[in-house]
Amino acid sequence: MLTPQLHQSPPASPALVPLSKPSSQGNGGIATFPVQSTPALQKSPRSAGVGLASSTIEAVARPSTIERFTSIKAVVTVKPSTGGFFSELGISGGLDKITDLMGKTLLLELVSAELDPKTGQEKGTIQGYAYKNGQNEEEVKYECQFEVGEEFGEVGAIFVENEHHKEMYLKDIILEGFAGGPLSISCNSWVQSKYDSPQKRVFFTNKCYLPAETPSGLRRLREEELVILRGNGQGERKSHERIYDYDVYNDLGNPDSDADKKRPVLGGKEFPYPRRCRTGRPRTKTDPESESRTVTIYVPRDEQFSTIKELTFSAKTVYSVVHALLPSLETAIVDTNLGFPFFTAIDELFNEGINLPPLQKQGFLKDLFPRLIKTVTDATKDILRFETPDTMNRDRFFWFSDEEFARQTLAGINPYAIEAVTEWPLMSELDPKVYGPPESAITTEIVEREIKGFMTLDEAIKQKKLFMLDYHDLFLPYVNKVRQLQGTTLYGSRTLFFLTPEETLKPLVIELTRPPTDDGKPQWKQVFTPTCHATSMWLWRLAKAHVLAHDSGYHTTSSSATGNKISRSIMLRTHCATEPYIIATNRQLSEMHPIHKLLHPHFRYTMEINALARGYLINGDGIIETTFSPGKYSMELSAVAYDKLWQFDLQGLPNDLISRGLAVKDQTAPHGLKLAIEDYPFANDGLLLWDAIKEWVANYVNHYYPDPSRIASDKELQSWWTEIRTVGHGDKKDSPGWPDLKTPSDLIHIVTTMVWVASGHHAAVNFGQYTYGGYFPNRPTIARTKMPVEDPTEEELSMFWDKPEVALLTCFPSQIQATKVMAILDVLSNHSPDEEYLGQDPEPAWKVEPAINAAFESFHGRLKELEGVIDARNSDQRFKNRSGAGVMPYELLKPFSEPGVTGKGVPYSISI
Repeated sequence: MLTPQLHQSPPASPALVPLSKPSSQGNGGIATFPVQSTPALQKSPRSAGVGLASSTIEAVARPSTIERFTSIKAVVTVKPSTGGFFSELGISGGLDKITDLMGKTLLLELVSAELDPKTGQEKGTIQGYAYKNGQNEEEVKYECQFEVGEEFGEVGAIFVENEHHKEMYLKDIILEGFAGGPLSISCNSWVQSKYDSPQKRVFFTNKCYLPAETPSGLRRLREEELVILRGNGQGERKSHERIYDYDVYNDLGNPDSDADKKRPVLGGKEFPYPRRCRTGRPRTKTDPESESRTVTIYVPRDEQFSTIKELTFSAKTVYSVVHALLPSLETAIVDTNLGFPFFTAIDELFNEGINLPPLQKQGFLKDLFPRLIKTVTDATKDILRFETPDTMNRDRFFWFSDEEFARQTLAGINPYAIEAVTEWPLMSELDPKVYGPPESAITTEIVEREIKGFMTLDEAIKQKKLFMLDYHDLFLPYVNKVRQLQGTTLYGSRTLFFLTPEETLKPLVIELTRPPTDDGKPQWKQVFTPTCHATSMWLWRLAKAHVLAHDSGYHTTSSSATGNKISRSIMLRTHCATEPYIIATNRQLSEMHPIHKLLHPHFRYTMEINALARGYLINGDGIIETTFSPGKYSMELSAVAYDKLWQFDLQGLPNDLISRGLAVKDQTAPHGLKLAIEDYPFANDGLLLWDAIKEWVANYVNHYYPDPSRIASDKELQSWWTEIRTVGHGDKKDSPGWPDLKTPSDLIHIVTTMVWVASGHHAAVNFGQYTYGGYFPNRPTIARTKMPVEDPTEEELSMFWDKPEVALLTCFPSQIQATKVMAILDVLSNHSPDEEYLGQDPEPAWKVEPAINAAFESFHGRLKELEGVIDARNSDQRFKNRSGAGVMPYELLKPFSEPGVTGKGVPYSISI
């Protein structure tokens, strides 16, 4: 129970409260009795439900003391929980049975928004029991009658106590009967049984208040609710709790099961990293720095998946892929090193499929994978047959061409990696005593030969015609470590592209580098070009496979570039970087705070999917380590990228483009930026989306903060930003890139950046994963063999000369690696049936304020226009990076989508 006031309140004036005649459904004849009013949160609240008056109380009827009452009906909407909550309520025996017989499930208490003007204390609450009054498959309605006296004033909040032994999910509470119309209180939260959590839940009305403007009767509740959400930092968290706190990533390994499964702690001096949600699990026996792993991982109850999402998609699907489908694959494919003997064998994954062991005992696995698991009607076998990606349907050989390889750097699933070349010659910044000569093997002569007379190299750099994928300096220190792992290899790599007059990129050269080895071999580096000679062409194809494996690994965990460039990834830059924002928002911003209301939809389910990732995807020996380059060092490299390259101010799209040399500021150009590559689908569509988000955020922020003084005086807001910088991202607190929070403009930039990362950025790099990676030769996630010309043995050279196709297939992921990744990518590219898309539906609090509602409608309209603009661009043959024969249209930033693997749709949040 929330802490009550410590002082004694003077007796309040008697109030006449009507009491219904005893009845199981309440509202018979009315008798009026003087009832003592009590301060909020004390144990004897004013009653509005069924009750009996004491025989010692006399009815009175003095005209001067009669208070007028309004009959108010509370309608509570409750959603069924997983497993059929409502079918489980009739537990035999005990309090639940008695409560069911009485028809009571929820105890409600209305809280006045204002203090009593006579006493200066909180007014007494008005109490009532909610009764079940209707039910369908999707929700159950409960009703409660209150008689509210005119002296009670405006309702500011409502307390809810769950009388059952089961948690309940409250959608909303509507109070009907007020002269000004119904009062809506959005809950969208789990209310625990009072036997598990004796604290009464408080839900505030949908109206937003800055801290200094909080109605007097709600100030204490506002502050105490934040105290509850912060917790005390002690003990192991229970699944039903709502406590938000910070911890380091010390739960990725499992040293108690195997010493080789120990993983370094991410977060701290050695490996700086954003903080995750604290679970409080005990430390492992063999490593006091590591937290023990459990089957379920705590996240605050309200951050967990909704009933629909949990039943039909993410939570159960990811879990089932790991615990049912993947073990079945391992049974079907016994040899973990077995590759694909022919390219036609890869095609069979989509045509014939893989015979799996019987899946009948795997529960609802087939229902979860209608795209993948298909039962043959005339046999007892279960078949894993993958859907053919849209890229393959359009052009079976799309993955083979250099043009597509280059196009995907601008319109694929990792459009954040390409950067302009601004300095020449290319030089490593690593210690040459350790890693060998710093000069690149890519010379001016090689580049100008491949440009074929268009211009000199100096002119290409000056005119911003030369671009690069740079995975050299961050990978190189890990090459020798990764090569000690079985079944994989690694290089540092650079890939150069030239921008043609048609605004397409032409691949010029790939450089692969191996540092000096522990056994005395010197640095090895070589350049490969797309020549017409058979040997050189096959070496080029193998070099591309290595680069694509580098790109895939860093796209998943933390891709990056040299110099002042930023880290870019799905896991680091979206998932992990966002979690501290969520924790700080819940710890420091009240639910009544307008910025909390603005950010809330953008944080939906992110903590839950992050916990699932720590449990099954990025953990030691998890999917990422076993199927992606650079193996067990994937998350460690992510921390290195965060330390060297991540800055908050570069997470927004315009600054990101500028930092990579892909744009310069130009107030005469659209969006205030001139793009170095005009036909850059991700940037073209992304800037439209960025501008729409920024306009919406600006309208919202300026409404609540018309002048800088409100920013400076908002204690919750200042604490929120301070905690994000010094705790959530505390390892980077002294790094450049943190904006001040002094003006509305500062807040607009900060919030727009967070919203963009959670919505547009994540959508651009996530929902095309199966489209572009489902046929894995297009984006192999790991390279298993080194280049045949690196210190070759006679056997290696002989195989390459005789069967170069086999050399390429051997370099590709094994059968088990490829099929595991394909199954995971299918799940991660899927939109849930309950997905909430950016700008599709307003939050209830936004509809309460007319100016905010109008701004949201304008935002929604701009997003609908964006859909049309994207369609028109994809139909315009001038834009060769998004249209043409067999070319995939660029739809990853189209705001809306139907459920499934669609390759489009921008959800509010990082929910998968």
